This record gives sequence, C-alpha cells and structure tokens, in this order.
Amino acid sequence: MREPFKAYDIRGIFGQNLDEELAYNIGRAFVTFTKAKEVVVGKDMRETTPKLFDALARGITGQGADVLDIGLCTSPMLYFAVGFYKKSAGAMVTASHNPKQYNGFKFCREKAIPIGADSGMEDIYNLVQAKKFPNAQHPGRIIRLRIIPDYVSNIMKMVMKMGGRLGARKLKVVVDTGNGMGGFEFPHFMKKLPKSIEFIPMYFQLDGNFPNHTPDPLDPKNMADLQQKVREEKADLGIAFDGDADRAGFVDGQGNIITNDLVGALIAKQILRDNPGGRVLYDLRSSWVVKETIESDGGKANMCRVGHSFIKRQMRDEDAIFAIELSGHFYFRDNFFAESPVAASLLILEQLSGTEKPISELVKPLRRYFHSGEINFRVDDKDAAIARIESLYKGLEASHLDGLRMEGKDFWFNIRKSNTEPLLRLNLEARSKAKLQEMTERLRQQIEI
Repeated sequence: MREPFKAYDIRGIFGQNLDEELAYNIGRAFVTFTKAKEVVVGKDMRETTPKLFDALARGITGQGADVLDIGLCTSPMLYFAVGFYKKSAGAMVTASHNPKQYNGFKFCREKAIPIGADSGMEDIYNLVQAKKFPNAQHPGRIIRLRIIPDYVSNIMKMVMKMGGRLGARKLKVVVDTGNGMGGFEFPHFMKKLPKSIEFIPMYFQLDGNFPNHTPDPLDPKNMADLQQKVREEKADLGIAFDGDADRAGFVDGQGNIITNDLVGALIAKQILRDNPGGRVLYDLRSSWVVKETIESDGGKANMCRVGHSFIKRQMRDEDAIFAIELSGHFYFRDNFFAESPVAASLLILEQLSGTEKPISELVKPLRRYFHSGEINFRVDDKDAAIARIESLYKGLEASHLDGLRMEGKDFWFNIRKSNTEPLLRLNLEARSKAKLQEMTERLRQQIEI
C-alpha cells in the first residue's frame, strides 16, 4: 500500500506525503466506506493535529455524517467511545510514538473493530485515489461529546473487580508520559486512586515537539530518564507511555526494564483468578514462560500474530479474555477487546498492593529463559532472506503465522517483516545464555549475507 497508508493506520510526514487536502479526502472516503452517520473523532497534541482534524472533519461532514468531537484524547479513549456509546465508526488523529514531524490517522468501525490492511484500509485508499464520492443530501454537524467520566469509571470498575486491594500498601510510582497524551489521561486516574499510592509525574506537559525524548517505551534509550528517576526516588515501580498512550513500558524498583511479555504474564495470572479456564493470547515473539504461566494458572494459551487489528480479531473469534503484545499493548475483553495500558498499570499496582514483595521478586520466577529482544536488519530482499533461513533450519518445527517462527529443543526464533518500517525483525529465545549468544550471532550472519 502506498505512502502514507500503512498496514494498521495512516502515518506520514506533514507537508510531504500528508496534508490537509489528503485529510479532507480521507474523511470523505472513510464515510463512503463505512456508511457511518456519526463518526467519533479524537485528536492528540501534535502541532499539526488541529489542521488535520479540521480537514478530516470537513470531509466527514461534507459527506453527510456528524462528527462527534471528543477533543484531546488517547487512542484507547477513542476506542472506548465508539464501543461504549455504540457508534458506528471512529477516527483518531495521531502518529502514535513517531517523531514530531509525523502525523496520521487510526480508524475503527462499530464495537471498536479496527480497520487495517485486510479490513478496509485498501478500500479507503482506493476511494481517496479515485476522488469520486456520492453526493450527500445534507451536510453533517460537529457535536461535542464528553466521555471522560464514563471512560474513567469503566476502567476503574474493570480493575477493582479483580481483587480490590489497591491502596492496601504504600507505593511510590514514577510515571513518564513523554509529553504525549498519557499526560492528559493518567491524571484523571491519579485522582481516583488511594492517597497511599504516591505518583511522581515526568513530562506530563503536552508538547508535540517532544523536548525530552521520543515517546516510545520500546526503545531502551527512551526509558533512561525514567530508570534514573526511579532509582533517585527509591520508587517501587516506573511506568512509561507512548505518544497516544496505547502502549506502556515498565521498570522495577532498581530501574531495570521488565519486558512486556513478563508484565503480561503477571496480569494474566491475576485475570485468570477471576476467569478460571479463560483463554489468553500472546504474540509469537513472547517468551516460552508466558504460555507456561497461563497454562499453569488454569488458562488456555493461544499464540497470535503481531499487530492490533489481527490480535483484536482473534480475541473476538476465540472469546479471549486478555491478550499480550510484546510491544506493550495489553488488550482486555471487558474493554471492547481494545488495549488499555492504564488498566494494565493499575492491575500491576493492585498486585503490588497485595504483597510486601517488590515487583522484581514477582518477576524473578518468570526469568527462566534468555531473550534477545528485537533485533532489526535492513535487508534489500526480505522474502529471500526469510526463505534462506527456513531452508537452513528445515529440520526444525516451522510456523508461518507471522513471518517465520522455528522452534528447536533449546531455542526458538521468529523473523518477520515490519508492517510499519522497512526492516526485517528477529526475536530469539534460548534455554541458556551461551545458546542465545551462539544463535544470535549465527542468525545475524545468515540474514546479512
């Protein structure tokens, strides 16, 4: 699909491959495709967002649909509004964690079902290219919709029913929102939580220039300030949000990063206590320990592809109660199958409230294997590279669920093409550090031939 249309969203550089005219036509195409009479529209804090919002809204209303303007919000707030108020479509103006020069749109239909490459994005692209839209009998209106009280109440109810221990222990928590939309959303929850939980805010001021660091917790360099602050404050936990606050990253009381598959395993244990026998999805880059933990706690563990549109579809198809994505998305059935890093954060705080142990001790039993983290390669012919690796390891168990995943007795690896960047991504896990080092170096040489 051509720029700036991506697999999961529309994302480009304002003034180069994204402008107000394109946003206007996207608005018209979106209504034509969805046949929506009302479209919930939210926006982030980037400097170009007001222009894109206005142009998108003109396209939507010009095509005869009403814009339900929920104002500044996070992407999870947008998904909630569509699901909770039973609206037929939603659009979010955001470029998520991308640098300041980027912007774009995320779309969903009824029940917060995402629109992606295989579920309508190509149709919208074709309509934009053709610029042949049916005439609307009457223009739509822009109507303000206030969602915050319902949104906060819904998340708090979802969390409180899973133990109700929040505040039973004094905790100190550092929260870094990276000048993104988490700085708008998270304070609404801070007001609702017990005073025994002390929050130390970092970079809560909304600023689309991101003066402190790029709001992407998956990149370790963006976690450095949070790690340092946690150590300085002798805090119990550190939490970082990405630009549109649909992902989170966590560090323990020593400032060590906790990978999100292990965070997800802790949350799964908690959710399964209230949903015995429930199904939990985990993306295929996750540690072996995630599946083992889910099953040892009586749940059913199913592997899934990377990407929110694929995961949400599989959750609905299999009625999964929870899903874990290594990138920091945490999806909840009770939240319209949408992600909520705030709910994930509160559930971790709920666990800490019920024990005197530090989170490092809760995570320690899960650190049974050795994981490479995600290693990126720039390869001219990605398909040829994947085919070559599969041929070299043809004796192993292979899966093509997402790229290539091959599993041996003491290691597994996954190689997949990025859906958002021109990269080939490798994730590898082994039962020993020596095996991890051996396989990482071997695969690096074999991919870079």
